[in-house]
Amino acid sequence: MTRSLQLRRLHYLNALFAPLTGQDLYLAQQIDDAISTSLGDSLERELTDPSFVKAVAQLFERLCAGQPQHGFFHWDANADDTGDSPLFARAGVMQGLRQLAAYPESTLLITNLRTAHCPPTKRWTERRRQNYDDTLTLIRDLAAARTRRSANMNLLFL
Repeated sequence: MTRSLQLRRLHYLNALFAPLTGQDLYLAQQIDDAISTSLGDSLERELTDPSFVKAVAQLFERLCAGQPQHGFFHWDANADDTGDSPLFARAGVMQGLRQLAAYPESTLLITNLRTAHCPPTKRWTERRRQNYDDTLTLIRDLAAARTRRSANMNLLFL
């Protein structure tokens, strides 16, 4: 694995698992090793690899299930091919925010938003970039408006 890929993965895992691990980089490395081992020959997998993202989301969901004070919701923008539409992005995010409203600490993980706006076979255009930026702003504003002031929400984009 290249050093930059390993560093990106550790930063991602550290950010995602920080509420549960106390931002311990050693634990992030252990989580990365465990996920890589469970996926088999996957040392070169990118953060956007669907199997890696799915494994991380499932692990985090299992860890949160054991902690009644921490909620977790994962929205995959590519799941139904409508993630590039602000209307459907709003619907998916609102579903997660409703589910997380009861928790004092929560994590909202949003994946594949970039690829929903610009598939790998396409090129970024000014319109696509503007739609992507508008969707990011919409999601951030929704999370800020629909989260209690006393709650602590981690909003992560991958």
